[in-house]
Amino acid sequence: MGFRTFWRLLALVPPAFGFAPVGTAVGAAAELGVRHRIDVMISAEPDAPIFSRLKGARGELSFTVRLSANSRESKFFGMLRPSFPNVVVPDGPGIPLVQQTKLWEEDVCHQRRGLPKVTVTQLGGHFAEGEGRIEISAINRHIGVLVPPDELTPGIKLDQGSDSFGLFYAFRAQTRNSRLNVDLKIYPIDCFP
Repeated sequence: MGFRTFWRLLALVPPAFGFAPVGTAVGAAAELGVRHRIDVMISAEPDAPIFSRLKGARGELSFTVRLSANSRESKFFGMLRPSFPNVVVPDGPGIPLVQQTKLWEEDVCHQRRGLPKVTVTQLGGHFAEGEGRIEISAINRHIGVLVPPDELTPGIKLDQGSDSFGLFYAFRAQTRNSRLNVDLKIYPIDCFP
C-alpha cells in the first residue's frame, strides 16, 4: 500500500465513524450561556452619623450606576438612577436602609464574557426635616477636581457568596463622611438549551 493510498483511506475513516455527535456536542456547549442580574442593598456603618441623631427619621436616597454589559447577543451601556423615597433610619446598624432590590437583569442569554462593569458614581438624599435635616451628597473623586467633602469610593470587592438567588459576586461603594454603603450583587444565571 502506497503512502497516498493510506492517507486517502484514512480520510474516509471519519465519515464512516461519524463526527456528527462530536460536532453536535460542541454546538450544544456553545449554546449554553449566561445572563446577569444585579441587585442593590443600601446600609450604614455602625458609626454612621444618622444612627446618633436620626433613629426613626424618614428620608430618601438615590444613586447613579454606570453599567456596561456588552456581548454579541446583548448590548447595554448607560446610567441607571434608582431612587428610594421612603427610607426609615433603623434603630441599629444590623438592619439595611434599603432591602435587597433588583436593579437590572438581562433577558437574553449570551456567551460567557465576564461580569458586567458596574460603578456607583454618586449617592444623594436626605433624612429628617427642618433644623435636624441631614443632606447626603457623595460623588467619586475626579482628576483635576478638588476631593469632594463626602467622597464616594466605588469598587470595593467583597467576598463572593450564595443566597436564594444563587452564586453572586459583590462590590461596595462607600461614602467617607456619611458612612453609607451601596452593595451591588451580580448574579451569573446559567442558561440551558
